[in-house]
Amino acid sequence: MNKTKRYPTALTIAGSDSGGCAGIQADIKTFSALGVFGASVITSITAQNTREVRAVEILSPEIIRQQAEAVLDDIAVDAIKTGMLPSPEIIEVVASIIDRYQPKTVIVDPVMVATVGARLAAASIADAFREKLYPRITLITPNIPEAEALSGVEIHSEKDFQQAAEVLLKQGCTAVLIKGGHLSNACSTDILFRRGKEPLSFSAPHVDSSNLHGTGCTFSSAIAAYMALGEDFETAINAAKTYITAAIFYGSGITTGKGYGPVNHFFIPKSLKEHSENEQGERSVANN
Repeated sequence: MNKTKRYPTALTIAGSDSGGCAGIQADIKTFSALGVFGASVITSITAQNTREVRAVEILSPEIIRQQAEAVLDDIAVDAIKTGMLPSPEIIEVVASIIDRYQPKTVIVDPVMVATVGARLAAASIADAFREKLYPRITLITPNIPEAEALSGVEIHSEKDFQQAAEVLLKQGCTAVLIKGGHLSNACSTDILFRRGKEPLSFSAPHVDSSNLHGTGCTFSSAIAAYMALGEDFETAINAAKTYITAAIFYGSGITTGKGYGPVNHFFIPKSLKEHSENEQGERSVANN
């Protein structure tokens, strides 16, 4: 039987960070570090460094559509990850792309506010997320401020995660992973909520670091990467939690710029893997 070898591939649809800490740049670094080929669709361009976002220019929905179609018409994509989707019109384009190409995995990181404090998305995107994306995605990964903005529920402790998640699940999400990094606890705990299943916690020791720029982008990209590699849902989240915790640790003592620096994406980089696919589309993954 004829077999074709290719790289497991993840596509990021997100904004560009000129400082290289977050957004498209962090996504591609994460994919590459985990042995996954990365493709990209840029939704917006930010003039950004470790201290501030100086300007944001949103690209047209048409060029965003053209980028996505160019990639997906040519390259087999195993997982899609979205980041900064700064307008309802762009969210509608992404929804139409999902409907057309039917990717197996779509991880949504609902980027709304940058680590350096600037708002990156219009307030109206909450409605667009609910109407256009929730029914179409595998997982949404809000941090606490994002979960509050999307659900309308104030979160002061892990007990409030449940109420916020229930709102998002009722609005159409299949799975919600609320990230607890903004809580001042000894451990960083993220909780996964799914319809009809008990909540599942993923915890790691809190790492004392000011280099946290792009952690949300990196975490959600790592989940997408592990699922592109063929891991199951829970295994992918657990592995991504381990990866982001280590990336924060190994980047904690490094100075990049004068503000919030990046994590160390390449603390232990992996070679690109290979998918071997037969004519029926079945695949296996092998290390290079």
